[in-house]
Amino acid sequence: MSTTSLEPSRTDRAKAAGKLVLAWVALLWALEAVDHATGNSLDAYGITPREPGELAHVVPASFLHFGFGHLASNTVPLLVFGFLAALGGVRRFLAVAALIIVADGIGVWLISPPGSNTAGASGLVFGLFGYLLVRGFVDRRPLDVGVGLLIGAIWGSSILLGLSPANTGVSWQGHLIGLVAGVVAAFVFRRRRPAATTA
Repeated sequence: MSTTSLEPSRTDRAKAAGKLVLAWVALLWALEAVDHATGNSLDAYGITPREPGELAHVVPASFLHFGFGHLASNTVPLLVFGFLAALGGVRRFLAVAALIIVADGIGVWLISPPGSNTAGASGLVFGLFGYLLVRGFVDRRPLDVGVGLLIGAIWGSSILLGLSPANTGVSWQGHLIGLVAGVVAAFVFRRRRPAATTA
């Protein structure tokens, strides 16, 4: 007996992934425009560690940046990694992104240097990199393994640089926690193999 698949086509998935990631990045640029126009008033929503009230900034901080240059440096990898991750399904991508953002924000709150103020999408960028790097192996999908190896070859050196404590001026703690959270997300949200059935 044949059945009509209710799964979206690859083209539909690509369109949905593209729209989502473009809208996400457009939101970041709109927020930075507001921040610039209001004298950097949104910078106050970054994360200052170990202050209880700052826990409310865990999610907003990942959508804010300290200037257009900061945002520009995150835009291309976020577009690429976000699109590739969202090809696996928009709902799955949103769950992965939520886990990375929350885990990264809490981690930054716990271990960043006293008096620092951390914001930006780089934690998510590093998280999506980690997610894509291992997703194919976790899901046992050769195409995704190839994608992970490709992005590792292209972006691996810059990712390693971003993890170095010697790289002052960036939150290497946020980068490291984001990377680990992305790897964890690949296991938490791995594809379940359908059980075998007999006709």
